[in-house]
Amino acid sequence: MSTHAPETAGPAASVPRDRVVAAAWAELGPGVAALSNASGRPLARTVKLVLDPLVLRPAQNPHLGGGRIDQADAAGLRQRILDAAADLTATAAWFAALKRARRAARITEGNPQDLYFQRCFELARTHGAPGADAGQIALEVVQEIRDAAGDMTVAQLRRHMTDQADALTELLDAAWRETPSPEPGETTSVADFLDSCGAGEADGDAFDRLLKTAAGTRASAELGVRGAARDHGLTDLPLPEPPRLGDHASKNRLPKPFDRSIFERLFASFTSSFHRESMEAVPGLVRAEISRSALPWQLGEERSRLTMLLGREASGGLTEGGPQATAAHRRLGSRWEREAYVRRVLRLPGAASGVPEDLRSDVVTVRQAYLRRLWVRVHGRELRGEQLEPHEVWDLLDGVLRSVIMDHRQRLKQSLTRETAGAA
Repeated sequence: MSTHAPETAGPAASVPRDRVVAAAWAELGPGVAALSNASGRPLARTVKLVLDPLVLRPAQNPHLGGGRIDQADAAGLRQRILDAAADLTATAAWFAALKRARRAARITEGNPQDLYFQRCFELARTHGAPGADAGQIALEVVQEIRDAAGDMTVAQLRRHMTDQADALTELLDAAWRETPSPEPGETTSVADFLDSCGAGEADGDAFDRLLKTAAGTRASAELGVRGAARDHGLTDLPLPEPPRLGDHASKNRLPKPFDRSIFERLFASFTSSFHRESMEAVPGLVRAEISRSALPWQLGEERSRLTMLLGREASGGLTEGGPQATAAHRRLGSRWEREAYVRRVLRLPGAASGVPEDLRSDVVTVRQAYLRRLWVRVHGRELRGEQLEPHEVWDLLDGVLRSVIMDHRQRLKQSLTRETAGAA
């Protein structure tokens, strides 16, 4: 009897996407070992940095992008991976070459997979498999990537903040002492803009009106009410407090946004070479972050604050019985309610849903996770000097919800895997 029978039964037959990817990957053989984990499956970063954006392209092929895909699409997904076999094998070989060059150059900063995976795929497409000149090409590439980062490294950030601790502490104290509290005000154009952007036709005039009236800044006045910022999921404290300078961070254990030290706020962006290239030098970056931490929403630009206001209002459609007043509310709400685990949590009480307790809690309080992730993305755009235009707002609001859902799916999958392993 086939062990996969339950996957194929029923009118809406589908299979787990990662199972199809793993099976196709196994057909590529040992040539992709450098991109694989100990089980022979593609590394998570291989999927994130190579397979999804460069081979499968779920943005252009949404039928290949879900956690489960129709059986009819599984063959197409498999074929796309097999068709890229030569490029993927060459990518793995180039990655090995770049790691050798990295060791020879005594480069230790950054994660090699993050730094080199996509560049290796580019080398595979332009040069094919590494040839006689691979060593020289690899050395030039790793040096180019290192030079592009310049002084923008975590070590440089830590050294600057340690060496200048006294002066930076004075700046931090002054920033929090001198910043006035915003006054609340009307935000009547918010619904107009959310309706237009959710319908795919962002109303630039409504967006500009909101900017001119400082709607985002005014909306942040609510965060000064005891418990409000905590209810937004941005802090664990009753009221936001001045951050510490800090000198260490863990990407897997970062506090909520308003509870992060200055070092932690900058840390995540420093770990990506693609982000560092567009950021200013360390001293200016630290001073700007200190100033930003004391401003409304702890963001430096009115566009960023407005985006937080828009996200806060639109995410009201994610709560049970929440408003569905605009196209943005309805589209976000519809995407959220399509998730089977969400429907189970909302329909069945407690453990009857079969969803782990921590995830059930996050479903009920989804707006907090949504606003935290939105803040992180908006903050990152500020660090890179990226100005958000009206036509980009919907993609950002929708993308944040997709990210929350993907995180939930992964946690649910891990929980089920642990239960299966325990039962065995």
